[in-house]
Amino acid sequence: MEIKRAGSRPSGKGPAEYFTGAVRVDPLFEAADPGRAAGAHVTFEPGARTAWHTHPLGQTLIVTSGLGRARREGGPVEEIRPGDVVWFPPGEKHWHGAAPDTAMTHIAIQERLDGKAVTWMEHVTDEQYRG
Repeated sequence: MEIKRAGSRPSGKGPAEYFTGAVRVDPLFEAADPGRAAGAHVTFEPGARTAWHTHPLGQTLIVTSGLGRARREGGPVEEIRPGDVVWFPPGEKHWHGAAPDTAMTHIAIQERLDGKAVTWMEHVTDEQYRG
């Protein structure tokens, strides 16, 4: 058994290379081999969002507070709220973040395939964000 105490892992700023706006990432867990799952508690300030990206084995988001937005390539912007669970299938190009005037926090869970959990792409434009 291993217990990771709250506050024992430092918060990180979401890098501008992969995020637009102010984003804080608090790591929750990362499975040791042969496990593949990792999770983080991610907070987006109003208007903040990820860049477009994919996950080789998919991604699950569990919205814990605020009001957010998510979009898959070719689909509409969807509103996401606390208690919503969002699943992006493997390889589906998507983004997610906060609403324009409200912060949003979610738990993000994804798995590594051959050591890689995400492929980052271009930033989401303001037009794409508005929908």
